[in-house]
Amino acid sequence: MTAAGLAFTEPRYVGLSAPWHPGEAYPELESLLGAGAGAPPNGAYSAVRRSLLALGLDAENAGTPDWNPLGELVGAGATVVLKPNFIRHWNPCPAGGTESVVTHGSLIRAMADYAALAVGLEGRVVLAEAPQQDCDWAEIAKLAGLDELVTHYASIGRSLECIDLRRESVETEDGVIVARHALGGDPAGYRAVDLGERSFFTGSGLVPETMRGADYDPSVTAEHHSRGRNAYLLSETVLRADLVVNLPKLKTHKKTGVTLALKNLVGINGDKNWLPHHCVGAPENGGDEYPHESLASKLRSRAIDWVRPALARGRFTGPLRAARRAEWALRGDDFIRSGNWHGNRTTWRMCADLNRALYYSNAEDLELDAPAPRRIVLTVLDGIVAGEGEGPLAPADRPLGAVIASLDPVAVDLVAVRLMGFDETRIPKIQQVMDDPTGPRISAVRTPDDVSLVVSRNANDSLEPLALENLRCDAPFRPHPGWKGHIERSSS
Repeated sequence: MTAAGLAFTEPRYVGLSAPWHPGEAYPELESLLGAGAGAPPNGAYSAVRRSLLALGLDAENAGTPDWNPLGELVGAGATVVLKPNFIRHWNPCPAGGTESVVTHGSLIRAMADYAALAVGLEGRVVLAEAPQQDCDWAEIAKLAGLDELVTHYASIGRSLECIDLRRESVETEDGVIVARHALGGDPAGYRAVDLGERSFFTGSGLVPETMRGADYDPSVTAEHHSRGRNAYLLSETVLRADLVVNLPKLKTHKKTGVTLALKNLVGINGDKNWLPHHCVGAPENGGDEYPHESLASKLRSRAIDWVRPALARGRFTGPLRAARRAEWALRGDDFIRSGNWHGNRTTWRMCADLNRALYYSNAEDLELDAPAPRRIVLTVLDGIVAGEGEGPLAPADRPLGAVIASLDPVAVDLVAVRLMGFDETRIPKIQQVMDDPTGPRISAVRTPDDVSLVVSRNANDSLEPLALENLRCDAPFRPHPGWKGHIERSSS
């Protein structure tokens, strides 16, 4: 059985401020709290702590000053990388805010504390993330309270390093790139990790030349996913870590149905144009850009491909911006484009590949013939204020009050989709990873019955084992429009 811990709390972060002190003198953290024990109560911090207790980490010392949950996974002097979801620093949805878009700083603080406890004074705790290209890192740092966190750890003789893993950021207008800025990226560099024929793209029937990534030059995407090559440009800081703590956000997603644990590893890349997002055309022509071949969709797709070379050189941006504005005025923003629907066969494979690349790599190499994953990744998912509808960039806030923890990403995603009222068998990113017949396997979970769930209802109740089939969703989440009617769990 694969363990998962679920902790419930108030579905809000109201009253919390950076550096997100826990507001309670937890005995195991005496050396790390500084002035934090006297701060206002922090339900988010408590939920993270209780999710680790429910997961059973260092169970024999639970409730004592010796409890060291991450110490069971990593030793003193080691390096722990925290990987949040910092996709973008704003939310255009009138019913949503940034709290449903990015991992909240209170969860980062809690996991940074337990990481620091595990690695000791000689170890490193590093926050590393590659947001979307148009994200402003300075604004994200404000939202997460990164400067305050760094200052807090310095005040107690510790350190927290924060790294923007991108090599380039962009400015956009009307969804069109109008300026580019070189960034320092990962100071440790990057590594091309090639899964070759062990990629989830093998046998998919998808044509590399039709793959489109996150930028205007499709040749880059095709180059790294053709002639038996399926390569990803991954952060060396992440690959050299002794433990990676994945800190995703719980929300819907336009290309994969949901974000959650498996999807969050997109942010360990240095160049998102190495990542296939969709293939040109409709399914009847081998693509997954849109559901059915129509004159409007075909002309739109061909026009964008025609202007891509000019856009890559910074030309033709004005006419394209005008065309985008006209299109939104005529068709709205719900029409299916760029693989934003349940028939996307590309993005889930890219996500699964990234997990395989991370789980079977270490500081030296990639070993795809290993009998089991070579790397430990702990996932702690932020579902306190979740996101529904137009995720991942424009979700409506959905108060949920949940934190989920597991050493298996599929276990996390299964618990999350049950809370959302979705059906994992209708989400290829989850179901195909469970069904994976060839490996190397990312997850030990083959069916939901393989998950052993323990729940913490509140800070005063004892831990409660709960069968996944008995985990109820009071009100199902609203899916992304491209997934509506294709992801929900049957009420029967």
